[in-house]
Amino acid sequence: MENTKSKDPLHGITLLKILEQLIDHYGFDTLGELIKIKCFTDNPSLKSSLTFLRKTDWARKQVEELYVESVHKFKV
Repeated sequence: MENTKSKDPLHGITLLKILEQLIDHYGFDTLGELIKIKCFTDNPSLKSSLTFLRKTDWARKQVEELYVESVHKFKV
């Protein structure tokens, strides 16, 4: 069998890890400006954001896209 590496940039990365890195890098204020969803602007928390994003595909897709665009900034 061949050892092929997945071309999916999100392969093996949990939503929790994505959010932690985005919050560490941008903070909730900037995330709320970049992605207009209440879980980032109104009384934001990691728990409420995870709950909302797990139920809301369109919002999760926006967060994942921001992560993919920003991942090179995390590697310092």
